[in-house]
Amino acid sequence: MKHYKLVIFAISIISVIGCKNDTKQEKTETNKVESLKKHMKKKEVVYQVFTRLFGNTKTTNKPWGTIEENGVGKFSDFTEKALSEIKDLGVTYIWYTGVPHHDVITDYTKYGISNDDPDVVKGRAGSPYAVKDYYNVNPDLADNVENRLEEFQALIERTHKVGLKLIIDIVPNHVARNYKSMTLPEGISDFGANDDTSITYAVNNNFYYNPGESFQVPDWRNGYLPLGGEYHPLADGKFDESPAKWTGNGSRASKPDVNDWYETIKVNYGISPDGKKDFDELPMGFENEDYKAHFNFWKDKTVPDSWVKFKDIALYWLSKDVDGFRFDMAEMVPVEFWSFMNSHIKMKNPEAFILAEVYQPHLYRDYIKKGKMDYLYDKVQLYDTLKHVMQGHGKTDNIPPIFDELSDIEHHMLHFLENHDEQRIASPDFAGDASKGKPAMVVSATSTTAPTMIYFAQEFGEPGAEDLGFGDPTRTTIFDYGSVPSLRRWVNNKEFDSGQSTDSELELRDFYKRLLNFTINSSALMGNYQDIHLYNQQNTEWYNDKVLSFLRWSEDEQLIVISNFNSDNTYGFELQLPEDLIKKLGLDNGEYKVEDQLYNQYNSTLRVLNGKAEVRIDIGPLQSFILKINH
Repeated sequence: MKHYKLVIFAISIISVIGCKNDTKQEKTETNKVESLKKHMKKKEVVYQVFTRLFGNTKTTNKPWGTIEENGVGKFSDFTEKALSEIKDLGVTYIWYTGVPHHDVITDYTKYGISNDDPDVVKGRAGSPYAVKDYYNVNPDLADNVENRLEEFQALIERTHKVGLKLIIDIVPNHVARNYKSMTLPEGISDFGANDDTSITYAVNNNFYYNPGESFQVPDWRNGYLPLGGEYHPLADGKFDESPAKWTGNGSRASKPDVNDWYETIKVNYGISPDGKKDFDELPMGFENEDYKAHFNFWKDKTVPDSWVKFKDIALYWLSKDVDGFRFDMAEMVPVEFWSFMNSHIKMKNPEAFILAEVYQPHLYRDYIKKGKMDYLYDKVQLYDTLKHVMQGHGKTDNIPPIFDELSDIEHHMLHFLENHDEQRIASPDFAGDASKGKPAMVVSATSTTAPTMIYFAQEFGEPGAEDLGFGDPTRTTIFDYGSVPSLRRWVNNKEFDSGQSTDSELELRDFYKRLLNFTINSSALMGNYQDIHLYNQQNTEWYNDKVLSFLRWSEDEQLIVISNFNSDNTYGFELQLPEDLIKKLGLDNGEYKVEDQLYNQYNSTLRVLNGKAEVRIDIGPLQSFILKINH
């Protein structure tokens, strides 16, 4: 309802202001289009891969299994062949998830790495969002632990060699409870090293403290025990932390709840416990300034120590030729920090790809404009709405208002249907059938100029059915060792040739390959958008709320996109284009051949006569067409 109210309110305001703003609106739209052309030439596609699962071919998949029992993928598994196959899928960026050195239970003490305590580690392989050392990489991922940083550097080079760019995670809101960097660059101090732990808060403390209190491990519930109850000398219900620090999700309790992010500690960005900001705020109107102006603004300002530490981390990885970052839970960190951080990143690499996890729509524009983020997750609007439609209890009527509401920032709202936090499409709790993701994937990938993201093995219909320890099935584990069955079949003993893939997996991958490659080569998908769904709902017999349609066009390409979300029914109707759209497309009276660009198996004719335009559509269950209008 909120979306509709906003749209109705906007329409009423426009009708009052009317023609007074025509010139201003035209100028704004022109600037927007020109800015967009400068910013990006073609669509980007991000392939998120959970790095330690990718190349693992062991089939054991024992719950809470050790690295020896269940196996683990390595940096070296991303061979040129593997990376070339990912690129050929229609990918431009690869997001290596879980690269920074996070807590793990595997013993690496012979390499000088301290053991991690199972009482404050989730799973046996550990959460990638409980980072222990930002200046090194996960030892699990290396063939030779002593050379793990060099092995990641070699992966960066291989990635670039095949024509891909890469991003890694930075988790600014929290770090592992036992954070300790072994490989600090000269002149940089560790998080908390210089903190005054006798007080709860100081602007340059990296953490918040409970003086006089010691940390206590949560009370486990519902039968949970670290490592599934297996004996481990450190799994004793204790963790030495005195004074206790606040927990990553903001819990101030010295004994956090089991549902808190108890394995992490919250980073202090100069916000006092009562909410006061101990740093300069951006001047009014500064959201309209570019990253260079933001960089210059902070040049003569004193900023909290945590800001500098994370800026140094980002610049360190940029110096190693990482092409950008995905920021975890960015909205839990003040937007002023992002202005500081991202302007420094862009000054070092103006082309750096900056993606952030933000879930509150009322904050989107601040984090994009003031915080200088390139892209935010479009989760709580587009993803959630598509999920409801895919599950059969949502209407496509709810989709166009989302694009209307986000029209001014549509380029910045990255689209996805799967990632490490979300359920797999094929899992019974989501859609139960990977093919139900096809129409949603077409809409997700073609509706705006924003990047598209897919999660590794999504292209095979992976259901995430394995119970590997911490967490429940439906999501592929991010906490434990294991392998991903559908991906494992494609990896085919490191041949990366789909040698063991099933027919249905190959068919689905072919769909993703066709779709994604089309999107990264289409000029129309970086051009204009207009909804025709609501118009056809009102004017076209047999058209309905399980179908969605819209137009995308540029100077040299015009596309009609239509998807059928119904898994049982074929629909036939005369799809209509409204008169204003006929004019925008420059369509004269006559007939125009339209040809599907996905499978090249559907042709029809667009007939235009005296302000009316119709094209016959016969669309099967879960089918989509991207119809190019030929002049």
